[in-house]
Amino acid sequence: RMDADAEAARLTREEDTRGLADDRTPAPLAPRDNEGIQMKAMGETSSLKDKQQTRDQRSGVVESGYREHRRDTCVITRERTHALFFQVVFPFTIAGVGMVFAGVVLDYVQNWEFFEEVPTVFILVPALLGLKGNLEMTLASRLSTLANLGELKTLQQKRSVISSNMALIQVQATVVAFLASAFAMLLAWIPTGEFDGSHAALLCASALATACTASFLLSLLMSAVVIASRASGINPDNVATPIAASLGDLTTLGVLSLFGSLFLHAHQNEGWLNICIILFFIVLAPVWLRIAMRDEGALQVLRHGWSPVIFSMLISSGGGFILKRAVEQYPKIASFQPVINGVGGNLVAVQASRLSTAYHQMGRLGELPNGWTVRRFASFTRAFFSKDWDSRSARVLLFLVVPGHMFFNWLIRLFHFSAIVPPSGALFTSFYLFAALAQVIVLLYVCQWLVSFTWSRGIDPDNAAIPYLTALGDLLGTAFLFITFHVVDAIEPTLV
Repeated sequence: RMDADAEAARLTREEDTRGLADDRTPAPLAPRDNEGIQMKAMGETSSLKDKQQTRDQRSGVVESGYREHRRDTCVITRERTHALFFQVVFPFTIAGVGMVFAGVVLDYVQNWEFFEEVPTVFILVPALLGLKGNLEMTLASRLSTLANLGELKTLQQKRSVISSNMALIQVQATVVAFLASAFAMLLAWIPTGEFDGSHAALLCASALATACTASFLLSLLMSAVVIASRASGINPDNVATPIAASLGDLTTLGVLSLFGSLFLHAHQNEGWLNICIILFFIVLAPVWLRIAMRDEGALQVLRHGWSPVIFSMLISSGGGFILKRAVEQYPKIASFQPVINGVGGNLVAVQASRLSTAYHQMGRLGELPNGWTVRRFASFTRAFFSKDWDSRSARVLLFLVVPGHMFFNWLIRLFHFSAIVPPSGALFTSFYLFAALAQVIVLLYVCQWLVSFTWSRGIDPDNAAIPYLTALGDLLGTAFLFITFHVVDAIEPTLV
């Protein structure tokens, strides 16, 4: 574009010189007509106005050509449908298997002493799983965008960006885990009016240790996946977020169960130990903050990226409140909750990451490409039935829902370890698949509007969109799953 602008400037100077030379010559008389002789003012016949119009047209052509070049070089918009399908289906399946085992783990540990002694932890589970999704998927989305823009090529770039972003994740995990545990205790206090300070310390210590440990491990994995994907010629937008989902839920639940059980024994014997653990993570936060501030991108997230993460935690906690009630009424629901929430969040995160990368490659933050407006993305038919590239992507992702959930439900029944047998059969499966489809349709529709809205407002969707979408997926998934069990219970109580 710089070469084109320089050439346009040179031509402009030459035309101005010629136009001024033309203006020094008096204009000839206009030809006679019925109204007699008409005189034109000197210089009116000069080509300055025409030249200016020509320059404006040329400038418009240059700018249009630049936009066209940006659109033509955009990785996402040129990606074929079958390429998207084959790049997504494998990590999606691996992610689903990870979620299945997360459901199996939740079904198994719900009878552990930690979960029975502190039932408020069920409110915390979706918030922590959502926190993992928010932090790791936004990290994967940011790194994928940077990789596609060619900003992770040198070793120095990789070291600077990855270390700062990992430190950023630790700061966010510390703050949000502390708030999530406090909000969980608040939700538990509202119905009963009872507050247990020792349980609050136990819950907070478990949340902090789980969030920081799981986030550190998953951040390392995400960084390696993005770099390896880019080096292999695979679009990391299609791979990184599903892999973040694949091990995220399983890792978070496993770490929460482990730390919760350890801290429960400390709570029963040495109550002060949980307070020390909380103080340890709080003291570490300024260290992570200093490291994160070295990178401009991480610094911008620290300044402007808190509201999506915090508000999404509150939304996920609402899903946790529903889960606590659901597990008390239908213990079999625990196996399915991580799967339905994870699949929905996984698919919508892929779409959000792809949309964000496309906007970064096609235009400037705060200005939608091609003169689009946000109203364009409020159309349901455009979102799923048009020929636009993002509509094709939505159809591909939606196509994965039914066969994916059927396979994952079969795995749930195959690998369950507890005495509680997960429900199956045509009746339950039909209502379950309907709930899963409804969840993903709502998420994909909201996604295409939310990403365009945040971009048009000058907010990077990599940091803002995914937290809200995954939290909404948690809330919708848990609510729709609870409704499914209610309906099936009304029709055939023995199934659930």
